[in-house]
Amino acid sequence: MTTRQPFIENYLPSLECQVLQDNVHSIEAVNLSKVYGSFTALSNLNLKIEGAKCVGFLGPNGAGKTTTLKMLTDLIRPSSGKALIDGINVHTHKRQALNSVGSVIETPEIYPSLTPREALGMIAELRGVKHSEKKRRIEEVVEEVRMSEWIDKRVGKFSKGMKQRICVASALLHDPSVIILDEPTTGLDPRGMSEVKDIVKSLKNKNRLIFMSSHILSEVADICDEVAIIDHGKLLVYDTLPKVTAKFSGGETVLEVGFSRPLSDGILRSTIPAISGVTSTERRDEMNVILRYNGTVTAQENILKELVKLDGGLISYRPATSALEEVYLNLISDSR
Repeated sequence: MTTRQPFIENYLPSLECQVLQDNVHSIEAVNLSKVYGSFTALSNLNLKIEGAKCVGFLGPNGAGKTTTLKMLTDLIRPSSGKALIDGINVHTHKRQALNSVGSVIETPEIYPSLTPREALGMIAELRGVKHSEKKRRIEEVVEEVRMSEWIDKRVGKFSKGMKQRICVASALLHDPSVIILDEPTTGLDPRGMSEVKDIVKSLKNKNRLIFMSSHILSEVADICDEVAIIDHGKLLVYDTLPKVTAKFSGGETVLEVGFSRPLSDGILRSTIPAISGVTSTERRDEMNVILRYNGTVTAQENILKELVKLDGGLISYRPATSALEEVYLNLISDSR
C-alpha cells in the first residue's frame, strides 16, 4: 500500500537556502547505500546526471527507486555514500544543496479543507518566497499545472489527478532548476495520467533537470531523454533511450514513427527500407511504423529528413516502447 507523506514534509529541507549561481545543474549518487537490518534497499549506487533534460528512473516495485529519491532530498539518511546536488552534499549542507530542488516524493497529502491558493500560500512562506511575489507565483504555478479555475475550490473535492497537479505546483513555487518526481502518475486514471504526463513534458521546456522515477515503460519512452534502470538496489544501465535499446538489440536502434495519414505498402516496403541506415520496418498499425536502423546520431538525422519528405505527415519520432520493454525485461530477469 502506498505510504502517504505529510504535504509539508516534502518541502522543509529547502528553507533558508542560498541561491546557487551555476547554470549547469546535476544530481549525483556516490556509492550510495541504504541497509535496514539484513535487508539492503540500495547497494553502492553510482549515478551522475547533469544538464537540462528528463531522466527516467526505471525499476520494479521494491527496486530502490523511492529510497534513492528520499536520500537525494534528505528525507532519509544513507547507511553509506553521498547524495549530491550541484556537487553539494545533501546531508551535510542540505539547505544549500536543495535550494534549487523541487520535489514530489511518494504521495503527499493536502489538507482537504484548504484551497490550492491557501495550501500553496503555506508552502510559499516555508520556502521563503517574498510576500510581494507570493500571489503572483502561486497563480503562475497553478496556471502551469492547468488548475487556474480550481485555485479557490476546496481540495477535498478534487480527484487524485487534480491533487497530484497541485503537489507538482507546490514543487515549482520557488522556480527550481532541478525537479525530482517519484512515480507522479501512479494510481491515476488514464485521463489523470495523461494530464500529469503533459505537465512533465512542459517542464522540459524551461531548461530544467528532471529526475522521474517510474515503472511504466510507455511513460518513460514518451517523456524522458535518458533512462537509468535499477533492480534489487543496484544500477543496471544508464544512457540515452536510443543507446540503451541499441546496446541490447544487436547494435540496432528501434524507433516508433507516427504519421497523420496511412502509408502505402510501397512506401513501407520499398521507400523507407531504401533510406541509408534503415535495416528493417514493420507496420504497427495504419499510421505507425516500427523502424530499426544502424548508425550514429547523424544517421538518425538523415533518416528523419527523409521521413519528413514522405507523403504521410510525420508527427512523431521516438524510441519504441516495445524495444525498451524488451531491454527492461531482459535486464530485470538477468538481475534476479
